[in-house]
Amino acid sequence: MTDFPKIIVRSSTAPAFAGAVPPLLQRLYAARGALCDSDIETGLETLPKPEMKGLAAACTMLADAIEDQKRILIVGDFDCDGATSTSVAMLGLRALGAGHVDYLVPNRFEYGYGLTPEIVEVAAERQPDLIVTVDNGISSIDGVAAAHKLGIPVLVTDHHLPGDNLPDAAAIVNPNQYGCPFPAKSLAGVGVMFYVLLALRSELRSRKWFSECRAEPNLAELLDLVALGTVADVVPLEHANRVLVSQGLRRIRAGRCRPGITALLRVAGKEANRIVAADMGFAIGPRLNAAGRLDDISLGIRCLLTENDELALNLAAELDDLNKERRAIEQSMKDDAVRALAHLQLDASNIPSGICLYDPTWHQGVVGILASRIKERYHRPVIAFADADDEEIKGSARSIPGLHLRDALDLLAKRNPGLLSKFGGHAMAAGLSLAKADYSRFEKAFDNIVTELTTQDQLTAVVLSDGELQPEHFSIELAELLRNAGPWGQNFPEPKFHGRFNLVQQRIVGARHLKMVLSPVDASQQVIDAIAFNIDTELWPNLHVKWVDVVYKLDSNLFRERLSVQLLVDHVQAVADSS
Repeated sequence: MTDFPKIIVRSSTAPAFAGAVPPLLQRLYAARGALCDSDIETGLETLPKPEMKGLAAACTMLADAIEDQKRILIVGDFDCDGATSTSVAMLGLRALGAGHVDYLVPNRFEYGYGLTPEIVEVAAERQPDLIVTVDNGISSIDGVAAAHKLGIPVLVTDHHLPGDNLPDAAAIVNPNQYGCPFPAKSLAGVGVMFYVLLALRSELRSRKWFSECRAEPNLAELLDLVALGTVADVVPLEHANRVLVSQGLRRIRAGRCRPGITALLRVAGKEANRIVAADMGFAIGPRLNAAGRLDDISLGIRCLLTENDELALNLAAELDDLNKERRAIEQSMKDDAVRALAHLQLDASNIPSGICLYDPTWHQGVVGILASRIKERYHRPVIAFADADDEEIKGSARSIPGLHLRDALDLLAKRNPGLLSKFGGHAMAAGLSLAKADYSRFEKAFDNIVTELTTQDQLTAVVLSDGELQPEHFSIELAELLRNAGPWGQNFPEPKFHGRFNLVQQRIVGARHLKMVLSPVDASQQVIDAIAFNIDTELWPNLHVKWVDVVYKLDSNLFRERLSVQLLVDHVQAVADSS
């Protein structure tokens, strides 16, 4: 099931750019739905106005709390979006004048996700006058009810899809709730909180809150965190998100970012002045997420909040150590899963439409990454489970294009009442819990639902390529142009190309990375460095292979202050000859 994927070359409508956009870049943008100059504008002035359902009520609550110096408690989530949302809420509310604001993030292993009744009990010990959820809360019906009984009003800010019933909160701000006119439905949790702060500043401005003694803050200083959370949560990079990410990247490149982000880039070996969106997703995000997966995300939040460079670096080093531990656990779990699936001798005729995996020894905090890895290998929706306690298991799900995971789980739950104790999530990722005794029943039900909701074409691995590059395209100029033409990301993917090359050299670097030197078929004297990460070491290196088909991204590599062209290879396959 690791065959070279089917390649389809992207097509596009003829673009109508008036500005000086190079023809190749025009084609790439058009293939992603950006057809004119306004589609690629990333100035803050192009953001949709903060007009969300519930926003006026939320701002009244928060402005009253700030004026009366009430105690505000932020309740966040234990992933990177949750950490950045919490940090943005803390920093933004303090900058706007809140004198008593604190945060609480449930430990995933003790309390689970969101504002549960149990976490409300913990929150109540701090005697808050107002609870504000960030990146969670839309499904916290029981938790909000518990807070209401204690006389604590709750403001929900979230971006996850709502269920049939909403919590009885004092106010809800979520662009995906029914009746919300806000056009940017794909905001991450941190983006929603940023919009709340923008609107709150306007409300406080109307109340004459700011003065010579109390300066009005520049909320753009939070955009480095907004960009990080947006990319790390893999939300679609529609226009509003592209603006937020682009502006955040500019601040980081210019050195105007949080000490914690600078420190995380340093331990990841990344140059801040050359950072791109992918670095947030693959370098910074995983190190923050590692804290929430293995320990406590509060470590990551402390790193993002501190103003002290030395403390930030120490905390970043701790996060880096946790990420190394997470990678080792992940690799062991992946090896277990691959062996289990290999034992089933799966092929195109018998592979399930939806794959479920469970092992009582697996780490609950890493099953989401495992689901992603197996999804990439088999191109199927995957749910990986680990023990929550003696009676219950928790699963983390990842999907493929064409299957909306949360909707699929909702349909499954309605057809099988009582099978799921809880679930929630997005189109591409979700979480769920069920009784351990019901795993086999769930496994069959999930496969049936996926079979019903998908076609065979959707279950076939496909790579959308931007075509083949000619030898003259393998230049630093084009690599840098593409690098700086982003931000690229979910639903606005980084340009990807394919082609056949002579395999001049090959060797393993690190544990599982294939370092290659390639030569284009039509330019045998031209050599290009290439690297494929996390390859199958049972297949590579292969000294008998002379020609390969590859799918790759054109990138530039900075080494010892020298830039060179490098291909980042997503797929590589041996072929018999150059024809």
